[in-house]
Amino acid sequence: MGYVPVWPVLFLAAMLAAGSAQAAGIGVRAGTTGIGADVAWGIAPTLSARVGYSAMKWSHDVETSNVDYDGKLKLSNLSGMLDFHPLGPIFRITGGVILNDNKYDVRGERLGGTLSGTVEPGRSAAPYLGIGWGTVAGTGVNFYADLGVMFMGSPKARLSANCGGLSAGACASLQGEVAAEQARLEDELKRFKYYPVLNIGLTVGF
Repeated sequence: MGYVPVWPVLFLAAMLAAGSAQAAGIGVRAGTTGIGADVAWGIAPTLSARVGYSAMKWSHDVETSNVDYDGKLKLSNLSGMLDFHPLGPIFRITGGVILNDNKYDVRGERLGGTLSGTVEPGRSAAPYLGIGWGTVAGTGVNFYADLGVMFMGSPKARLSANCGGLSAGACASLQGEVAAEQARLEDELKRFKYYPVLNIGLTVGF
């Protein structure tokens, strides 16, 4: 995906440093963005901020009208969040940005050859909006959860053809299908333009 901008996280870190921390905590979590951890600080009575990272790999197959693909999803997400608690420490509204290097590697057979490649999100810096329960920046041991949407943008597929022992004519036919198959794969995965986020975890605050 190339260069992933880090300015949102640096801005958040500067804001945290400038604020007078009321509480702090460390959390560990698991969910649809992977397995990871958060560090959080209180910066106002109803406002706290978090920096976190999560990653995971798992197999997930997908099929278009022409090809059945074996797929492997590789998640890598660096997040910077603001948590607003309008009704106290239990319920919150969360917004921020997730710098992602998420990739979906695929491989499938077609016309006696293979098509393989990678699907990546349209945005490497994905806005996030959601709600949550609990706070990482709180004293003691606590439960916390996030439910929201990561706006990753339309998926972009890059496929290549491997002709193997195919004849020149069959190889040309396979290579001629690459662009159309990329479009079909992007269409099949377009629902992940809005990536659902559900994470749960435990935090230790001080």
